[in-house]
Amino acid sequence: MEKKKVATPLVCHGHSRPVVELFYSPITPDGFFLISASKDSHPMLRNGETGDWIGTFEGHKGAVWSSCLDNNALRAASASADFSAKLWDALTGDVLHSFEHKHIVRACAFSQDTKCLITGGFEKILRVFDLNRLDASPTEIDKSPGSIRTVTWLHGDQTILSSCADIGGVRLWDVRSGKIVQTLETKSPVTSAEVSQDGRYITTADGSTVKFWDANHFGLVKSYDMPCNIESASLEPKSGNKFVAGGEDMWVRLFDFHTGEEIGCNKGHHGPVHCVRFAPTGESYASGSEDGTIRIWQTGPVNPEEIIESKSKKNVDEVVRKIEGFHINKEGKTAEKPSDV
Repeated sequence: MEKKKVATPLVCHGHSRPVVELFYSPITPDGFFLISASKDSHPMLRNGETGDWIGTFEGHKGAVWSSCLDNNALRAASASADFSAKLWDALTGDVLHSFEHKHIVRACAFSQDTKCLITGGFEKILRVFDLNRLDASPTEIDKSPGSIRTVTWLHGDQTILSSCADIGGVRLWDVRSGKIVQTLETKSPVTSAEVSQDGRYITTADGSTVKFWDANHFGLVKSYDMPCNIESASLEPKSGNKFVAGGEDMWVRLFDFHTGEEIGCNKGHHGPVHCVRFAPTGESYASGSEDGTIRIWQTGPVNPEEIIESKSKKNVDEVVRKIEGFHINKEGKTAEKPSDV
């Protein structure tokens, strides 16, 4: 009998406590990047293709529940239990601004035009900060029915999507009016919500169910029962024909989008999987766990014509050259590495 091939992931160490959120940047002229949020209070930036460590953002004094990059991967943002959200220079590691809150901040997201940052948390208030006027008071939407768990943008920044930690459903807010325009009903609280790269679908995980919603008409497209409670799910961004899910059983599973059939099961984490995300190329996906590691699993080429292979390698080399002379120190400042000579 032929032995089944076992997937071997890239294992990324560095965090000392659970990894609770992962975020991939879009593909930039310098490649694409992965940022991780962890309870150790130190978000980390990595090369999205190789998993190689680039830098650690130091400055928070509590668990970091959420982190993200803007579309150009030039700035990062983080949301923390220290009652603050921070805006960072992703090239130097410097703190550009700290947005103070009155309670734990659980989620943050850059707008698609990168001009705004939205935050949400235990205060049950969505705050929209103008990144061109950092000291200006934010726009507040204070009618969330529960503590905010996830936030993201939709429809060219006209709509905000949020879910709550203690009640089911996903709420869609009109940015101008500050009112809920639609609620996507779920039985359990939604622990993960992702808008697909092409803007067609909203992928949610609630309890032991993964759902796919039409992002324009908000109808339920697919709903699949999972083998265990799932904390996170992500749709493959190129062809959209598969999705990945991870949860309490420590396994990272790959499924067929059209049938819900399990087509792969990756074992290796030593604790519950808190977050999974596909890379923007669709060639790999990452998982973050209670065990403090990030694992990057390969799915293989999606469509070689869509991925500029030579340019990708060139971009990775450029990134390496840019960062090899610098190191982000404990104060979040960059310092030139001493010469080996």
